[in-house]
Amino acid sequence: MKIKKDDKVIVLSGKDKGKQGKVLIADPKGLKVVVEGVNVATKHQKPRKQGEEGGIIKVETPIYVSKVQLVCPKCGKGVRVGYKMDGDKKIRVCKKCGAEI
Repeated sequence: MKIKKDDKVIVLSGKDKGKQGKVLIADPKGLKVVVEGVNVATKHQKPRKQGEEGGIIKVETPIYVSKVQLVCPKCGKGVRVGYKMDGDKKIRVCKKCGAEI
């Protein structure tokens, strides 16, 4: 999976198409990511401890990684990701401008 935690991504399809946000959780096994402010669901939560409030809260839910695209810091647009070897390290690069991500 080419997208990692704290990456800035843009949503390609669905009800939140065009929105940008930071990846909060990346799940490579399930091929899903949780993006800040995207795919928000309402959840009815019951108070568990004494003094805690219950109510309706908003929660970001996971979306498939194929529905998001990494935003290049140099280009500022959604780009495809390639890899470049730097000695024995593998570095992600932008396919448009070649900048390191």
